[in-house]
Amino acid sequence: MTSAFSRQNLARFQSLIALALMVVALSLLSDKFLTTDNGLNILRQISVNLCLSIGMTLVIVSGGIDLSIGAVLALSGAVAAGLLKNGLPLAPLGVKLQFTAWGAVVTGVAVGALLGWGNGLAVTRLRLPSFIATLGMLSIARGLTMLWTGGFPITGLGDAFGFLGTGTLLGVPLPVWISGGLAAAFALIMRDAVFGRQVYAVGGNETAARFSGLRIGRIRLAVYTLAGALAGVAGLIVTARLDSAQPNAGLGYELDSIAAVVIGGASLSGGRGTILGTVLGCLIIGVLNNGLFLLNVSPFWQQVIKGAVIMLAVALDRLNARQRDSS
Repeated sequence: MTSAFSRQNLARFQSLIALALMVVALSLLSDKFLTTDNGLNILRQISVNLCLSIGMTLVIVSGGIDLSIGAVLALSGAVAAGLLKNGLPLAPLGVKLQFTAWGAVVTGVAVGALLGWGNGLAVTRLRLPSFIATLGMLSIARGLTMLWTGGFPITGLGDAFGFLGTGTLLGVPLPVWISGGLAAAFALIMRDAVFGRQVYAVGGNETAARFSGLRIGRIRLAVYTLAGALAGVAGLIVTARLDSAQPNAGLGYELDSIAAVVIGGASLSGGRGTILGTVLGCLIIGVLNNGLFLLNVSPFWQQVIKGAVIMLAVALDRLNARQRDSS
């Protein structure tokens, strides 16, 4: 009984323990690690992944996966930048719509939500596996980004838009406030709101959820739409920080997002995971990337190490699942 209780506590706090051990080790290996500037730099770097990972948490908890968020990020940022820089010509009317910075921001988030809604329709109405549906959306969004930008960056977006990615509030970078606010809001939603409990129910046992009267299709449609909108927010932050919409932005971001969610304790089979765990997962990846950079580790070895960490996290998840089933 005591042994099972100890294993449960270890599984519950393994992400926090891993983060603490990494912080201690890196602080001993580099005198630059435990500094205020470096801490804020880590938080700034993980803000984009945190926005993506919040949406990925909803999708994974509901029993799905989303491989399109990196491409959705790129298209959302590119559309916002293009509308802000060039406006939207309406040839039949002979006029051109001009967009303010806030208008471009709202449009970028709306584009992300629309693409996420498309993922949701493919999963719920066309009955496509989420892996296939979002893989298709990845290709669609990448192609649309290239068509919109012509394959060239869109630059010179102005200070008002740039403040979204480079501004500070009370000494803390604005992207940290945005991602932290979203994390707090969705943590409350997933813990206390009816919608959050419904998402857990759908991912935990879809058949039981359907018999209990839950509208599975609507819940999954909402989950993918929210994931797309959050990817749109991440795209705006990236674009604003660089003062440029890059056609190839967000390449590989979906892998970091999935890694953060799994490292944070979510189960790839659905029904289990928390936003707080995802925050810890993002911090672990951010601290790992930052520490390897400070130690002058080759970028190629960084990819190898990150892949090993992901495999270890999934292996621990499977081990914990077997222990829960056997107890």
